[in-house]
Amino acid sequence: MELEDIWPLFGLEITTPRLVLRPVRDADLPGLAQAALDGVHEPERTPFSVPWTDAGPRDLPRNLAAFQWSLRNRVAPHHWTVAFAVHFEGRVVGSQDLSAYDFASRRTVGTGSWLTQSVHGRGLGTEMRAALLMFAFDVLEAEWAESGAASWNEASLTVSKKLGYELNGVTRVSPRTGEPVDEQRVRLEKSSFVRPEWSITVRGAEPALAQLGVHG
Repeated sequence: MELEDIWPLFGLEITTPRLVLRPVRDADLPGLAQAALDGVHEPERTPFSVPWTDAGPRDLPRNLAAFQWSLRNRVAPHHWTVAFAVHFEGRVVGSQDLSAYDFASRRTVGTGSWLTQSVHGRGLGTEMRAALLMFAFDVLEAEWAESGAASWNEASLTVSKKLGYELNGVTRVSPRTGEPVDEQRVRLEKSSFVRPEWSITVRGAEPALAQLGVHG
C-alpha cells in the first residue's frame, strides 16, 4: 500500500508549461516555509485577510505546518480546501488553494494564493491560477469561481481581470487591528474564462475527486 492509496489527493498533480502543482505533502513544508520566510510582500501592509506572514521567523514555519495539517483534517465532501504547493525550477515557490462548500449544489470554487517575492513579476501568479481554473471547470465541472483581494492589491486584481473575472462587491476586513481595508470580491463564470494558449496535464484526478465527493 502506498500513501496515495490512503490519501488519494496526494496522487493529484497538475502541470503547466512552467509549473507543477501538487497538494502539499509533509516533504513540501520546509520549502514552503522557506518561501514564506524569504518574503511574500512588503512589510508595510498585508494582502491577506489573516496576517499570517506577520509571525516571527520561529513561529511562522510552525504555524504554516499546523495550518496545512488542519486543512487535511477538514476535507469532506460538503466542505474542503486543497492547498497546492507550487513547484518552479525545482523548488517550492508558493501555494495555490482551491476550496468549495456544498459543491454538488453550488458548483462553485474559491481560490487564494501567494508567491515568494523573488519570483514576482514573471507571470507565475496568472499561470498557477489559470491552471486551477482549468482543473475546476474542465475536471471538477465547476460553473463559477470566486476570489478576492485587498482593494490596493493591483497585482492580484490584474490577474483576475486578465482571466475574465467580474467585480462582485466589496467587503470590509481588518487583518491588522485598527487597520481596516476594503476587500474587492471577484467572480468568474465558466463561459467567461479567458483561457491561456497552453493546456494543463492532470494526473491522479479520479481518485482525488472521489475523495472530495465530486465524482464517484
